[in-house]
Amino acid sequence: MNQSKRAGHPKTIVISGGTDGMGRGLALARARRGDTVIAIGSSAVKGNALLDDAARIGGSERIEFIRADLSSVAESRVVVDDITERYHAIDVLALFANRQAPVRVTTAEGLEQTFALYYLSRYLLSHGLAPLLDRGDAGVIVNVAGVGMTKGEIHWDDLQLQHSYGMMTAQLQAGRANDLLGVALASEREHRVRSVLYHPGFTRSGDLSMLPVALRTSIRAAARLSARPIAESIAPIHGFIDAPPSVPLSAVDRGKVVPLTLRTLDPADARRLDEATRALLASIPSAWLIE
Repeated sequence: MNQSKRAGHPKTIVISGGTDGMGRGLALARARRGDTVIAIGSSAVKGNALLDDAARIGGSERIEFIRADLSSVAESRVVVDDITERYHAIDVLALFANRQAPVRVTTAEGLEQTFALYYLSRYLLSHGLAPLLDRGDAGVIVNVAGVGMTKGEIHWDDLQLQHSYGMMTAQLQAGRANDLLGVALASEREHRVRSVLYHPGFTRSGDLSMLPVALRTSIRAAARLSARPIAESIAPIHGFIDAPPSVPLSAVDRGKVVPLTLRTLDPADARRLDEATRALLASIPSAWLIE
């Protein structure tokens, strides 16, 4: 299918973190364009607010809200099964879900929350929905994280950060894990899905409610001075959706193409993390395994 036909064809788009910040902005923008949007979020209040705003722009029939805590492997699995049961194909999976935690939080399944939400849910959604993306119109996964940054590392011997937790340590580890997830997905020959790793830069976006008051105030003050508006940060994503790249993996950091030779995109590390993730999922009774 040629690019112009792709751009004008209504799409089916799944958005994790679809009730806050950039995810919410993308959901409403795509509904305005006539796409079908499945927005996943953990708050019923925010989900209902999204639906109310969709109704105001005449898009109430084009946005569906799925309430789920994606830091739970079990709930991520339910979301995948639900979407798979009701949709034959999807065109786009846009991954935004993330939440900062100043102290280490453990989920009911014994996982460190940042790792579970920011990385593991994206792993589960990407693999679980890949068959639907294969049936879509040039299926693409847009993983919004911090590609291009080289700070942070995978703590191979302490993935759950039991011994070295810090909020930024957790955020940076999950960001690097998402880089490697994109590399691993691109190497899978059984699927034709394209992956885009995208770093939007500092944006007036996201839920700061988990942060201490002083830190929230500081971030909001900085955002007023230097953060990009949501519409500006999601603008490139419309391009990825309307004209998906022809290559298995693309990486864009604040408008600049990231070379895939960057050390944070190492294929050997991607294989190692994929193996570690599969082993972790195998240890959780509620998790289905990725074949």
